[in-house]
Amino acid sequence: MKQQFNILLLLFSIAGFSQFKISGYVTNSNQQKLSGVIVHVIESNTETSTDENGYFQLPSVPKGTTEVVFQRSGFQTKTEVIKNNGDDIVLNVMLSEKEIHLEEVIISTLYNKIQSQNVMKVEHASVKTLKENGAVSLIDGIATIPGVSQISTGNAIGKPVIRGLSGNRVLVYSQGVRMENQQFGEEHGLGLNASGIESVEVIKGPASLLYGSDALGGVVYFNPEKYAPYKEKSADFEQSYFTNTQGTSSTFGVKASPSNFKFLLRGNYTSHADYEVPNGDRIINTRFIEKDFKSGIGYSNSKISTDFRYNYNNLNLGLPEEDIENSGFRNPLFPKQEVANHLLSLNQKVYLKNSKIEADFGYSLNDRKELEASDEIALSMKLKTASYNVKYFVPKMNRWETIIGIQGMDQTNTNFGEELLIPDAKVADFGAFATTNYSWNSNVLQAGIRYDTRKINTSTHGIEGEEGYFEAINKQFNSFNASLGYKTNLSSSISTRINIASGFRAPNLSELTSNGVHEGSNRYEIGNNELKNEQNFQVDVNLEYKSEHLEWFANGFYNSVSNYIYITPSGTEINGNVVYNYVQNNSYLFGGEAGIHFHPHPFDWLHFTSSFESVTGIQGTNNLPLIPANQWKNNIRAELNSSQWIKNSYVSCFLNYTFKQDKLSEFETPTPDYLLVNLALGGTITIGKKIVQLNLTGTNLLNKTYVNHLSRLKADGINNMGRNIMLRLNFDL
Repeated sequence: MKQQFNILLLLFSIAGFSQFKISGYVTNSNQQKLSGVIVHVIESNTETSTDENGYFQLPSVPKGTTEVVFQRSGFQTKTEVIKNNGDDIVLNVMLSEKEIHLEEVIISTLYNKIQSQNVMKVEHASVKTLKENGAVSLIDGIATIPGVSQISTGNAIGKPVIRGLSGNRVLVYSQGVRMENQQFGEEHGLGLNASGIESVEVIKGPASLLYGSDALGGVVYFNPEKYAPYKEKSADFEQSYFTNTQGTSSTFGVKASPSNFKFLLRGNYTSHADYEVPNGDRIINTRFIEKDFKSGIGYSNSKISTDFRYNYNNLNLGLPEEDIENSGFRNPLFPKQEVANHLLSLNQKVYLKNSKIEADFGYSLNDRKELEASDEIALSMKLKTASYNVKYFVPKMNRWETIIGIQGMDQTNTNFGEELLIPDAKVADFGAFATTNYSWNSNVLQAGIRYDTRKINTSTHGIEGEEGYFEAINKQFNSFNASLGYKTNLSSSISTRINIASGFRAPNLSELTSNGVHEGSNRYEIGNNELKNEQNFQVDVNLEYKSEHLEWFANGFYNSVSNYIYITPSGTEINGNVVYNYVQNNSYLFGGEAGIHFHPHPFDWLHFTSSFESVTGIQGTNNLPLIPANQWKNNIRAELNSSQWIKNSYVSCFLNYTFKQDKLSEFETPTPDYLLVNLALGGTITIGKKIVQLNLTGTNLLNKTYVNHLSRLKADGINNMGRNIMLRLNFDL
């Protein structure tokens, strides 16, 4: 593995330092110069904005053919295709008015197109917007996206659920590399903090063609904070306060792009006390303290683009348990988790004459401890993962775009504590794929094929026949998968997408090897080393309508999963603990999402959005567990920009109704329906030359007593958080 890394890194370090620039003016249809237009070079992921004269300049235009995206609110997004033959480029652009919303460049897909050009529908949301809507944590924010929910343990731990699938069936990416932090555990969080993350993209449905094993349900892709625009620098400080948990979050960041080199630094410290439920009680030991540090350094010229990033996240969180006395205020009590995540990533692009090579290298260290007392480390695991993803973009042939690539991962898990959940193990992945994209007029056709293999080797531990015994296994799992997608415009306002794809997931270590009490779930779990691959086939259909004042969408899916792995009670006990076995059965899920966005003329400042989402999961003759309840989400937003002392001001009212969940697996209980009312307001204030962003958000304003069906604290009779007011101030320094 090390030799492969060295060869690839040497290959990508061989490049020249020639520089060519692109410059020009951006105007409207009346030839008036436009300031504040974002100019984004997709290939090198660099951007700038036009000055007060509508002028822009960017160095280091990638060699060969590339796309430049021009964006400004109130204007239609425009993409220009340019070809760098070694000379400076002058590009003057005219933008048409009447486009209300900006189209984002989708990074999580292979071709990095804007949304309207993508075959696959990808949900995109900025972290700034999620914060404005009152999200306490990152996972809390993405659970507001249609089709996305979360399995939560208090406020500190949340895991994404996409259309009823979760855990190892949903891949999480950050900084361009996969997050590997013992995702088999429902009580194991993501290890990510919202600070230093620009936006999130969600791929719903099998994405094995893009990412290999474990992308059975979809992918949550976190885009890191962008560098400062060319020849600009900035620093900011953000402070948040949460009334319910008496929590605080402080963030400081600085970044600059003085030349071809660019860098950024960002740190965050967050602490929350125990959260309060509507009756006034506090849920003891739901407190947590989180520290996060992110850094990045980048370089680009016409031949290469390099982006190196590092993220350290430390989470110290309590685990709610009966008979814990409330002592202290913020420091977590025992039992608790201490989790440290280190994530390093390197994105490297080499621009050839008519093509390019792109590679992502990643290394992560997940150091997880569960402590019963100060001198009693019950569980201690270190998970080390090295990964690579190399893609070659074949020179374009007329309307054909083709990519071939390889992906791989080497992983080791080592135990140091008194107890073992999973044995010491080594996991090795390798995958190869090819995909092609053909576009004509308003049509796009995309197809791909992929082969993957996963090898799992574990060590023997303990005494055969006793609790904690792990038999050594040597397993290999293989899979072929394919995808086919088509997008077309049925009219100038209506577009449709249809995607057919297969995916797979190899059994994880917990499912194969478990033999003991899982303290996080209070049950004795027994694995099954005869488990086979999960294999699925999904059909996804999307229909969208867009006009100047009205937008609507409808998504439908059917997902058939062969050999679905689940855990079920055996009816026996070991040492007073109910025994659960891992078994397999064919399953299927179906449902979809639908929504509307209306901003009536002449009241363009008023926005009404509404969405409904539903999913049903069946295994054999029973319901799948952990299926989210149907949800109906509504938002009325007013954007008021007439004030002289506050700009970009807004007021939003959220009415979110969650239906009763009575489609249950054999060990679940019904969950009543509930309505939550949230309110958000904010704006930008200029004090001298300083800009201050102010946001005030209230969640569960009616102090409704409720419990989410996917809350792991539901079984203990613990409700979700009551009323919470969040104040957030962001200062440009």
